[in-house]
Amino acid sequence: MSDSAGVTVSPLVMANAIRALAMDAVQAANSGHPGAPMGMADMAVALWGRHLKHNPVNPHWADRDRFVLSNGHGSMLIYSLLHLTGYALPLQELKHFRQLHSKTAGHPEVGITPGVETTTGPLGQGITNAVGMALAEKLLASEFNRKDGDVEHAIVDHHTYTFLGDGCLMEGIGQEAISLAGAWKLGKLIALYDDNGISIDGQVAPWFADNTALRFVASGWNVIGPIDGHDAEKVAAAIAEAKAQAERPSLIICKTSIGKGSPNRAGTAKAHGEPLGAEEIALTREALGWTHGPFEIPADVYAGWDAKKAGAAREAAWNKRFAAYKKAHPALAAEFTRRMAGDLPAHFAQTAVDTVVQAHAKAETVASRKASQLALEAFTAALPELLGGSADLTGSNLTNTKSTPNLRFDLQGKVVKTEAANGEMVGGRHINYGVREFGMAAIMNGVALHGGYIPYGGTFLTFSDYSRNAIRMAALMKQRVVHVFTHDSIGLGEDGPTHQSIEHAASLRLIPGLDVWRPADTAETAVAWTVALDNRDRPTALLLSRQNLPYLPKNGLGDIAKGAYVLAEPAGKQKAQAVIIATGSEVQLALKAQALLAQEHGIAVRVVSMPSTTRFDRQAAAYKKAVLPAGLPRIAVEMGVTDFWWKYGVSAVVGIDTYGESAPAPVLFKHFGFTEQNVADTVRAVLAGQ
Repeated sequence: MSDSAGVTVSPLVMANAIRALAMDAVQAANSGHPGAPMGMADMAVALWGRHLKHNPVNPHWADRDRFVLSNGHGSMLIYSLLHLTGYALPLQELKHFRQLHSKTAGHPEVGITPGVETTTGPLGQGITNAVGMALAEKLLASEFNRKDGDVEHAIVDHHTYTFLGDGCLMEGIGQEAISLAGAWKLGKLIALYDDNGISIDGQVAPWFADNTALRFVASGWNVIGPIDGHDAEKVAAAIAEAKAQAERPSLIICKTSIGKGSPNRAGTAKAHGEPLGAEEIALTREALGWTHGPFEIPADVYAGWDAKKAGAAREAAWNKRFAAYKKAHPALAAEFTRRMAGDLPAHFAQTAVDTVVQAHAKAETVASRKASQLALEAFTAALPELLGGSADLTGSNLTNTKSTPNLRFDLQGKVVKTEAANGEMVGGRHINYGVREFGMAAIMNGVALHGGYIPYGGTFLTFSDYSRNAIRMAALMKQRVVHVFTHDSIGLGEDGPTHQSIEHAASLRLIPGLDVWRPADTAETAVAWTVALDNRDRPTALLLSRQNLPYLPKNGLGDIAKGAYVLAEPAGKQKAQAVIIATGSEVQLALKAQALLAQEHGIAVRVVSMPSTTRFDRQAAAYKKAVLPAGLPRIAVEMGVTDFWWKYGVSAVVGIDTYGESAPAPVLFKHFGFTEQNVADTVRAVLAGQ
């Protein structure tokens, strides 16, 4: 390998630098996984030394290749690569591997370490994120690239690479991702499989006997290998072969030895998840011919790895192409720049206001899932970056709109375009994910991480269990992803307890950094969407009803975005004796109970609609006190587990702590006590017990 100054360093020496850093960092931390980076070092030389298009000085360059270390426990591989190639990751950070506030966490974290594209660790999600990134690249290229005569304006033209191991292929989400990547013909997605046959428990053969090559072939992939993963030249040639075809994603099977170079631990589980130990490290240094001390990298090795000059030249060439593109297509260039920056258009604020006000003016009685679709009609028309989808429940989730035709690809893998109302040919913006809730959620994370689109996807709320860890990862990574969860309660009726959400709203609210909304009508739903789209640094879950919900009369709309507001005060100038807090479909019950209490018992209550507990919790103390005054008994009403509500100092909860039943929704509401009479009786019992 040579840099521009003519310094020549052998691929083996470059790989051994990674092995040495991995050994030393794990030993210094007395924690970590040295085996994977040592085994994948030669693969890394082939990719990062020969093919990867990136600029260490600008990790956010729009047209860079994306690299995902799906087997994230091997984090010292990527930390070594980032350090060696010239990213802002000094050696001192490697010496602080796995230590508090270092930039070298146990598993790679996006936003913490320059050059890390996604947070990996939960196996299978990295490859799935990579599928999302490759999809975003393909769709952006189709949307923005232009050809003017003989001039190609290819401003979006990069690959997505991922390293993955046996664990990623064992996880069910791995197959979800593999299948979709093949169906979508993601020709610029290249996965390198670290086929070492070892996991924490030892040789994987007794529990992982798949014919991996045929599995990928059956899913529509181009499969190369098996090849010797320790021969950087062969791996580099295989990558070139994969890049030469664009019809299918590629898998390169690299046969490797975990802990390569360690005389006594290579090829064994002992190299997987613990330090090699001082004695074995000394023996490994000797076996590798690496004569340098801990964390010592010779100048010629640094020079051989240094990618700053080449990266700057690549970005400069792209900048020149983009300047020509901007001159030829100024509006498109401005739109591309805006979207890659993650900025909403200037008109969004007005669109949001108009959508909410229109919902209020129409005052329609519809299911909140339908209210969501009504809001989406406006937002998808105004925001071309909205990329929707559903896990085989489009007709139930109502995630499609007039502006989002189904995404389809032709036999050559090109995006199928249809004529829009304005005569423009546009690609599909609604994805049929199939029955793959987890895959959908993690792919949406990848799309968001890539930039250029705001992804949203739908399924039933109960099935959020399938996608839970990807939702958590979106929150951890602070990504703008919107989950549309419909059929949010026993109100879905006859499908029964397998489909009726009980604990789901409460458990989603416990995920740090996730906004959860359970709106009660069209206006609250429109506001929820507005806030979700404006959330640059957090995902959102919208919990929506199957059954129709009446519009709730309001004095104003301004406080809905705060997550909770006073919907109805007692009639006349009566002073409230209690507060009923309700969410979603149960707010109408609260209003009916308020009327019943006033008419039949002379009891005055305030009704608070709390569509988003997570938003309300972040409000100023004065506002929260104004909505929920001290000294007034509080009664919560929600079709879900009661435990969650005690945090608000309630005296009682009208909820459900059992699984549901199969029956028409009105029958279930009466059976489980979701009636205005039961809510009123609960308020009376609380007041009587004071």
